[in-house]
Amino acid sequence: MKIRPLSIDGAWEINPQQHGDPRGLFMEWYRHDQLAAAVGHPLRLAQANLSVSARSVVRGIHFADVPPGQAKYVTCVRGSVIDIVVDIRVGSPTFGQWEAIRLDDVDRRALYVGEGLGHGFCALTDDATLSYLCSTTYNPTAEHAVHPLDPELAIDWPTESPQLSARDAAAPSLAEARESGLLPDYQTCRAFTAGPDAGTGPAFSGE
Repeated sequence: MKIRPLSIDGAWEINPQQHGDPRGLFMEWYRHDQLAAAVGHPLRLAQANLSVSARSVVRGIHFADVPPGQAKYVTCVRGSVIDIVVDIRVGSPTFGQWEAIRLDDVDRRALYVGEGLGHGFCALTDDATLSYLCSTTYNPTAEHAVHPLDPELAIDWPTESPQLSARDAAAPSLAEARESGLLPDYQTCRAFTAGPDAGTGPAFSGE
């Protein structure tokens, strides 16, 4: 597999090598050693999630308190989505910027979203199914959201009629979240992921 860093520090795109023949195909979907070499620390596997979404459903932008945060290894096992990484870390040189990656069941690429980054996606097909490997378990008191349609972020969602959950529709803007002190701090995130306990901290938060 090939692992490519995105323009936002802490996020990587993973392109697996697929081996096919008339029977079907085989691929290595996840390699802990290669990911750890790229990221700088191993991904602690604490929880695995699966979400199924109808076309035009938008989920996010979600993030968790750091420490311990929640790193995610995301792939689309059915259908296709546009997956979004947003830098919401106060003090980051790319604060407020986002990057979009198409995840689907053809190329079968994956996305690694490091601790402190915001994450969301838009389903391009019905029954779009995402699989998440998560570094920490679900704790709603440590999880937050930024409104996915915030004009300041200006995310180019590929739908004219985004369907949001009640929670996401009521989420604060990026500016409001920053003013209220909800957003992670860039230097805190860097120190946490570079520390000796990176990827092995206590379990909190969730997608």
